[in-house]
Amino acid sequence: MRVQMQDFDVSGEMAVMRAGNPAIGAITSFVGLVRDLNEGDCVSEMILEHYPGMTERSLERIVQEARARWDIIDVLVVHRIGPLRPLDQIVLVMVAGAHRGEAFSACEFVMDYLKTQAPFWKKEQTPAGGRWVDARDSDDAAAKRWQQ
Repeated sequence: MRVQMQDFDVSGEMAVMRAGNPAIGAITSFVGLVRDLNEGDCVSEMILEHYPGMTERSLERIVQEARARWDIIDVLVVHRIGPLRPLDQIVLVMVAGAHRGEAFSACEFVMDYLKTQAPFWKKEQTPAGGRWVDARDSDDAAAKRWQQ
């Protein structure tokens, strides 16, 4: 798990994950990007903030829960902070498993929980000024479907 300002290289991260591990039969990934439009307004920049220490612990808990639920080999979460512009990468979730089904489910779970359980805050810059992005009901609904 990494929280960082610098960009990440998806293919490089995948190469590291699969290097020398012939047990891996599937790797699934999700890459989140900054959009130039949100709630009908143009977005010129997004500033991502987090709570250092707490954020990393939250990400670790999410990954440990995914490992407990699915038979997976490896998980990577990279989340950026700081100022980002449209088309910039925000987050990478990558899961390796022996089979695609476990990897897909675990990847989706990690992303759904990351959106609702990790302490990140987004502030968008629009023509009307800066505004904090509220949590979405759809994100909460996505996370609830994983509750046991």
